[in-house]
Amino acid sequence: MPKIALIHPQIPPNTGNIARTCAATGIALHLVGPLGFEMSDRYLKRAGLDYWPYVDWHYHDSLSVFRAFSQQQGGRWIGFSTRGSCSYIQFQFQEDDWLLFGSETTGLSEEVLDQCDATTFIPMTQPRVRSLNLSVSAALGLFEASRQLGRFDSFSRDDRLI
Repeated sequence: MPKIALIHPQIPPNTGNIARTCAATGIALHLVGPLGFEMSDRYLKRAGLDYWPYVDWHYHDSLSVFRAFSQQQGGRWIGFSTRGSCSYIQFQFQEDDWLLFGSETTGLSEEVLDQCDATTFIPMTQPRVRSLNLSVSAALGLFEASRQLGRFDSFSRDDRLI
């Protein structure tokens, strides 16, 4: 099952929203420091609501620590960037992929992009809009990967609790 990694996230509500998405889908969330906030931040907690106990989250002190961990686990690094080489819709995801997203202000650095096995972008029709919100981008990437991998094939309307 794919995993999400946020590399140096800066805005607590975005990380909280992504954590909530991860809780809802059973996908692991990896946070790579340094972070632009404390994990005790009230906006982070508020955005994640009371779902934090259901989030399989991990913190890695640095990119090098995360790199070593992810190599040990296996899987490809798939970088999401406005500079990506193909649309995330056309990309063929695999079960053990790591979906990497950069900070809200700078995206993934060249250093990270160079280490990625592939890079993808989210197509947008308005050329003046540089990017989407980080939590929206992560949700799009995660749900497309999950759809391609058949994670929703047996899901029915009766499977959800509202």
